[in-house]
Amino acid sequence: MKLLFIVDPLAGLKAYKDSSVAMMRAAVARGHAVFAAEARQLYVADGVSRGACAALDVRTDHDWYRVIETRDCVLKDFNAVLMRSDPPVDTDYLLATHLLGIAEATGAHVLNRPACLRDFNEKLAILNFPQFIAPTLVSADAADVGDFLAEHHDIIVKPLTEMGGSGVFRLTLADPNRNAILETLTRHGRRAIMAQRYLPEIADGDKRILLINGEVVPWALARIPLAGETRGNLAAGGTARAQPLSARDRAIAETIAPWAKENGIFLSGLDVIGDCLTEINVTSPTGFQEITAQSGHDVAVQFIAAIERGCSTTIRP
Repeated sequence: MKLLFIVDPLAGLKAYKDSSVAMMRAAVARGHAVFAAEARQLYVADGVSRGACAALDVRTDHDWYRVIETRDCVLKDFNAVLMRSDPPVDTDYLLATHLLGIAEATGAHVLNRPACLRDFNEKLAILNFPQFIAPTLVSADAADVGDFLAEHHDIIVKPLTEMGGSGVFRLTLADPNRNAILETLTRHGRRAIMAQRYLPEIADGDKRILLINGEVVPWALARIPLAGETRGNLAAGGTARAQPLSARDRAIAETIAPWAKENGIFLSGLDVIGDCLTEINVTSPTGFQEITAQSGHDVAVQFIAAIERGCSTTIRP
């Protein structure tokens, strides 16, 4: 197969932890050709979706890639185009999904589907599964959030478009910065945010559960917060612990997996704290390398094998 990865600049990817790097290495190990491009390098000319794509020599050490050549490519000539640019889901990101949507309409096989990247906000998507979530409010009105806090006493508030724990705050009734935090997050009432009842089970980790084309990866990655921290995100200093799925984890994952597949979400990462679903990540879910290193279950191999089953194995010229 020929695979194109739409990623952030290659030089900024961390070979020891980045899931996109793990995917590329697994693809090459299985005999496939790997290309990379940034979202800004996508374009449409004469109705044809194209990109300035770097053919890569992918290696197993820290000096993990070499650009063999960069050439203009037609996106539908790849067996799969994998959208792996990190959030935020801002104007540039949304425009990239529109360009990929045009590519899809003219024959490209894009994962995840561009429409699902737009339609399923990673915070709001949990509202499709109310049976699994903690008490939750979405509003731009600080008074609404204040009422929610008065009811639950201890809450988490977060923006709807960020990643890695950015902009996440824990609020209690005694917090003297409550008004300032809400004014900042809501942009003085102009932007909706999410508030959720605080889950003390965060001390045992914010679990990342991966779904690959309707299949549940049997290991979760629990992100354990630093002492005194309420965020388990690895980007916020959390530590990673791979662990088997609990019965509740599996019930959540097996309920969501067919829904995700039906909606064109080839890869997703569920975030679960205790028994509660908190996010459904669809943009660039990670955790592959940590799960593989600690459990022996090679997630990247599972991922590439799933693509192989869904695509022609003939490498296109």
